[in-house]
Amino acid sequence: MSGFVKTTPLGLFLPKINLRDCIQKTLNEWSSQISSDLVREFPDVLECTVAHAVEKINPDEREEMKVSAKLFIVGANSSSATRNAVDMACSVLGIAQLDSVIIASPPTEDGVNLSLEHLQPYWEELENLVQNKKIVAIGTSDLDKTQLEQLYQWAQVKPNSNQVNLASCCVMPPDLTAFAKQFDIQLLTHNDPKELLSEASFQEALQESIPGSQAHEWVPLWLLRYSVIVKSRGIIKSKGYILQAKRRGS
Repeated sequence: MSGFVKTTPLGLFLPKINLRDCIQKTLNEWSSQISSDLVREFPDVLECTVAHAVEKINPDEREEMKVSAKLFIVGANSSSATRNAVDMACSVLGIAQLDSVIIASPPTEDGVNLSLEHLQPYWEELENLVQNKKIVAIGTSDLDKTQLEQLYQWAQVKPNSNQVNLASCCVMPPDLTAFAKQFDIQLLTHNDPKELLSEASFQEALQESIPGSQAHEWVPLWLLRYSVIVKSRGIIKSKGYILQAKRRGS
C-alpha cells in the first residue's frame, strides 16, 4: 500500500455486519488464506482483504450509482487520515471519485468541547480532495448551530450537509434548522453510537482472530463506512467498512 509505510497500517475491507464481528470475520478468513509463516511473523505492514466481500463498481454503471461515505477519526492522528481514507475507498471500489463524504466530529480530550480548531485540519484536507475532484460534496456530523456557523464562515468549500444524532434530539433545534435553511445545508439524521469502535474492542477482535499478532500493540486510526446506492431506484447496492490501524511507536 504505497504511501502507508510510515504509519504501518493494517487495512481491513469489511462487509457491513456488527462491526466487531465484521473485523473478526475478515481477519479469520484472511488469516486462513495466507501462509502460516506470515501469520506467525505478523509484519508491521499488512493489507487484509477478503476479495469476494468487496464489489467493485462497473465503470459502465458508475453514473447510475451514488457513492457516499462517513469518516470516523478513531484515534490520535494527523489530517492525512482524510486523504488516506478517501484514496483507499476509491481504490477498493474501483472508482476515481466519491459523491459525498461526511466527517464525524474528531475526538477531543475529556472535558474539552469540539471547536473549529479541532475540525480545521481535517476539513482543509477534505477541501483539497474536492478541489482535486476526489470528492463532489462534503458534510459534517453532530455540529450545533454555533459550530456549524463558525465552520461555514471559515471554510472555502462549504458543508452541504450536517448530520444530527437521533439519540440527542427528537426535534431538530430551531436555530440549527433556521441556519441550515438560510445557507442551503441539508440536515440529516443518524443513530451512530458516540464510540463506534473502541481500541479495546479492536484489539480483542485481533487477538481472537490472530493470537500471535501482539494485538495490544495495534491501535485503530480511522474507520470509513461507505454505501453504494442505485440512484434511479434509491436502493443500497452494497455497504462496507474500511479500517486503518497502526502499531504503537511506529
